[in-house]
Parts: sequence; structure tokens; C-alpha cells
Amino acid sequence: MKPPPEKPAPPEKWFQDEVQPHGPSLKAWLRGRFPAVRDVDDVVQESYLRIWQARARQPIDSAKAFLFRIARNLALDTLRHERHSPINAVTDLSRLIVLEDKPDAAATAARQQEIDLLVEAIDGLPARCREIFILRKLRGVSQKDIAARLGLSEQTVQVQAARGLRRVAESLRRRLSRP
Repeated sequence: MKPPPEKPAPPEKWFQDEVQPHGPSLKAWLRGRFPAVRDVDDVVQESYLRIWQARARQPIDSAKAFLFRIARNLALDTLRHERHSPINAVTDLSRLIVLEDKPDAAATAARQQEIDLLVEAIDGLPARCREIFILRKLRGVSQKDIAARLGLSEQTVQVQAARGLRRVAESLRRRLSRP
């Protein structure tokens, strides 16, 4: 009398017993056989996934042989893809030339100096002229609104804003032309 056929192991147990123990030897084999493959761990993980999916469709006689065949095919596919890919791998990131879009220290210092000169020039305006200049030129308030807010005519606001602009420009020209 024949013994009853063996019941297949649950997938998790099969994977743990038949596939995972070959992981370290698979990595070593891939590194030796395919040294140009950059990420052997990715190939191994993808191989695990594919053998799991294949086992769900049909029984596998030799998990080790099937796993190594999957990994070999994936490694070859990876190499083919990398050969046709325009992207080059960079292994030493410190050798990369990276352009920052931030200004360097000298540009930042020069900009701050220009701002300081502008503030100084504005501070040198008479009080009423300074107030109108700031509202009109820096805050963008309309002449009509400034006139209403300060109880002045629009003509006075226009004249004071123009006078302030002229004085600030003259002050900046004098300061920037100094050696």
C-alpha cells in the first residue's frame, strides 16, 4: 500500500526553508559572476518576489536552481538596460560637481551692503518725504490713498515721492562711486 501523497508546505514555510537559506550564496555568486551589476540586493529581492509568484502558480522542484536561474536572468536584464541607459552611475558622490542656486557669501555680503546703503539713504530723507516715499515706492500704496491717509493733496504726494526718489538715487550714486 502506498503512503498518501505529501501535503505541500504552506508558502511561508516553503519560502523560509527552501529559498531564504540560499540568499547569502546567491549574493556572492552574483557579485562574482556579474561584477558590473551595481545593486545585487535589488536583484536578490526581485528574484525572491518572482520565485514566490511562480510557486503560487505551480510547484517548484528545485528552489535553489530556480532561484539562481531567475537571478541570472535578472542580472543579464539589468546589464542590458544599463548598457542602453544614458544615465551613468556615480559611486563617489564627493567628486560630483553640484551647482547651487544660492548666492555665495560674497554676493550675499554685497547684497546686504546695498540694502544697508538704501536704508541709510531713505533714513536721510525728511520725515514727511520719507513716510510718503516708503508708502508709495516700497509698499505700493496709491497716491490717492496716501493723500487721503495723510490729509494731503495728490499733487503733494506725487512731488514728495519724486523728490524722495531723486534724493535716494543721488545718495546711492555718491556712496557707490566712492573708492
